[in-house]
Amino acid sequence: MSALRRAKTWEISESEESDAETIPDLNRDESGQILITVSTDLTDDQSSDHKCKTLPSSPTKTESSQTSALSPPRSDGCGTPSPARKRRTKEEIEADRQAARERKEARDRQRAARAREKEDRRQEQQRRREAAENLKSLRPENCLRCLTVCIDPGTPCCLQTVCFSPALLQQDGSDILLDTLTTFEWRFSIESQQLPHSITWTRDLIQQGVGSVEEEQVVLVLGLTDFMDMVISGKKMLDSEGEETRMGSFLSPILECLNREAKKVTLLVSDSQTDNRTDAYGVHLLDETLQSKLGMENLDVEEVLVYLQLCKNISLVFLQGWQEVTNHVCAVTKALSKRPFKLLTEQAELPFCVDGSWASGVRVERDGLGLIQVWSRQIQQLNRVSPAVASTVTAAYPSPQLLLQAYQSLGSEEDRKGLLAALLVKSGGKERRIGPEISARVYRCFTAQNPQLVLD
Repeated sequence: MSALRRAKTWEISESEESDAETIPDLNRDESGQILITVSTDLTDDQSSDHKCKTLPSSPTKTESSQTSALSPPRSDGCGTPSPARKRRTKEEIEADRQAARERKEARDRQRAARAREKEDRRQEQQRRREAAENLKSLRPENCLRCLTVCIDPGTPCCLQTVCFSPALLQQDGSDILLDTLTTFEWRFSIESQQLPHSITWTRDLIQQGVGSVEEEQVVLVLGLTDFMDMVISGKKMLDSEGEETRMGSFLSPILECLNREAKKVTLLVSDSQTDNRTDAYGVHLLDETLQSKLGMENLDVEEVLVYLQLCKNISLVFLQGWQEVTNHVCAVTKALSKRPFKLLTEQAELPFCVDGSWASGVRVERDGLGLIQVWSRQIQQLNRVSPAVASTVTAAYPSPQLLLQAYQSLGSEEDRKGLLAALLVKSGGKERRIGPEISARVYRCFTAQNPQLVLD
């Protein structure tokens, strides 16, 4: 059998079309289709079946891109059409907007809360810083720098018919006061005062900024002559049933000043040539010199001094020379420097109690659990009372009411003071008794009516 070649025709892809264009002997028909003939060896029987199949050629690259861009997706599922977007309703859009507004408001609230917390922390730090500075400024060594000692230079002063002693700084020995203030580097000023021969104090207000306030303490340095005139005026005033008479004495301007302002006046009587003695109550009284010059008994002088101290809040101190006057002025200055800090510590209702969780507080439940521990801690507040002693007392008398009833059942004071003395205290494997001292102290603590009573 003779071998024949069979021609077959197939379609060429776009990538192969470019290669086909370079082949010159390719067969094309009138419609532009490419005819490719493949010859195969066929038998004679198959020669009659030899046919030439013509396939339409694929379009060019430009035509295919335009067709794919304009033609809709094919229905056979070979393409990937974009899914249809569902349109939202007005309610959904409004809900989304509301949710966005709520999220924005929540972010704004959080931002504002963080800003408030930051501002609160800053203000708290500022308050603590100011409190620390105020506390530091109230310390005695710092307050001492804010005090100014004001000394009346004075000239010889005459009130009606009475002429007082020479000016304060013109007296012999007054330079001791100025030299001492200069040595201590304390501030002092020489300026006229409301009362002649007086020494006052002013304090700078550091917390309020500028300005100063005058202290209530006033010290008057008097000679013996001025004191005699004051005693005579006081005696006459007492004889006239307390009416303040204007007799031109040194007592008149003092009483006028006290009527206008709340002052605490201290009279320093300084005369080195005067003999003085001290009575049983610690009050200095002039003896022979005062009696000879005034013609008054010591009882009359005591009456005047008691009236000035109790009714007019005027104290009297007899000193020897300007050195003792200087010491007294320095003592008053130091006391005034300590006053603000003491007032600050006395503001708390219970200054002996410490605030905070480390203060070993006891929690009391609603059913009364914990009251026995409170009762024990109350006894331990007494000086030299150990926890073992307190436990012994609370074991014998579980409540303060039971202890008070036990005190009331006894007839004598001695039995009440020794009620707890025989109780045995076990501590460290040893036994001892509470003793009469602690027993009497506990008794005074729970039965005394005087809040100023010293228990020890």
